[in-house]
Amino acid sequence: MLDRKLLRKDPQIVAQGAIAKNEKIDINLWVEADATRRELMLEIENLRKVRNQLSKAVSQKKRNGENADEEMALSRETGAKLSSLETQVSGIDTSLADMEKAFPNLPDSDVPRGGEENNVVLSSWGDIPKFDFEPKPHWELMENVFQPEAAGRIAGSNFILFRGWAAKLQRTLISWMLDYHTKAGMEEIWAPFVAKPESMTATAQLPKMEDDMYKIGRDNLFLIPTGEVPITNLYRDQLLDESDLPVRLCGYTPCFRREAGSYGKDNRGLNRVHQFEKVEMVRLEHPDKSDAAHEELLKHASGMLELLGIPYRVLLLASGDLSFAAAKCYDIEIWSAGQQKWLEVSSISNFRDFQARRGNMKYRPTGGGKTKLIHTLNGSGLALPRLIISLVENGQQADGSIKLPPAIAKLMGTEVIR
Repeated sequence: MLDRKLLRKDPQIVAQGAIAKNEKIDINLWVEADATRRELMLEIENLRKVRNQLSKAVSQKKRNGENADEEMALSRETGAKLSSLETQVSGIDTSLADMEKAFPNLPDSDVPRGGEENNVVLSSWGDIPKFDFEPKPHWELMENVFQPEAAGRIAGSNFILFRGWAAKLQRTLISWMLDYHTKAGMEEIWAPFVAKPESMTATAQLPKMEDDMYKIGRDNLFLIPTGEVPITNLYRDQLLDESDLPVRLCGYTPCFRREAGSYGKDNRGLNRVHQFEKVEMVRLEHPDKSDAAHEELLKHASGMLELLGIPYRVLLLASGDLSFAAAKCYDIEIWSAGQQKWLEVSSISNFRDFQARRGNMKYRPTGGGKTKLIHTLNGSGLALPRLIISLVENGQQADGSIKLPPAIAKLMGTEVIR
């Protein structure tokens, strides 16, 4: 959520930020409700003073043996007014909180304005592979080991079923990525694969993205859409010492998304699925150091792709392409030789204090003083389906076999898979 001080001081900045993200909000409705609440709170404070004075008067008269019926009647009347006003304030508090949950985070000042067409390519690495034959897409190269029809019989369309070397490749990549992260100093987390609504709200999947989530109605739980949810929520309602920062975490999770708004997009093969595997990176940072942490996460994730020899490019997302909660985001895209296009494999986001305010995640300054909100960041490190697409399509040989990069070939026990 955004700071209420900002909402009061400069609501137009909030309105402009929402427009930049193509989000519809009514900031004026919030301002009016907040003003009404403050007026009511003044009345409440005055009535509390009156009630206290009446209480003292009643006590004094009783000590003096005097009749205090009038004061007691006024005290009851004042209490009834107080109760009515407090009920009104409680209702306004609920309305304000609901509106605030619908306000998106503001894009950073250096984020380009506009839609997807205004994303900026910041850098690229690697050479696009060339073939002396017509490269095939992964669904043809993996015909015997990737079986969407079988997955469909089990779970429905757009789920993954791997077998043989594809199943082993996925497992190998997950272990390799986790080892890469932990060697770099991240703590590995094995987290629940379901989350309460409170957790989904803290990281801002709710209420905005509820239609894209899988919900277990009987238990009021959600299948997690990303490892960001359980790993970040490890610190919900927690107070850290400044010396605890940064907190550097990673973890494997399956991710479940209904993709309710994605029908009609390219969903053939592994491009867009309802369940996919991912290793997530999460960072809890001191506000003064979150920019540096953002760059570090980007460098860390791109370093993995360089070890795998996969061509990639880094995009700075424009405001209209940012997620609801992100203030700034880098997308890493990798080359798909069989489809001749770039595919997103990681989004690395800085949320500033947006998630921390929603999830009440703070730190205690070393020098003392008021507690402060931490900054949260996260990024895929990496997402499996599109990573496998790139490895398979870019590594294909004329005979249909797949040549693996040395880092993975060693773990798979073979340089070529068929």
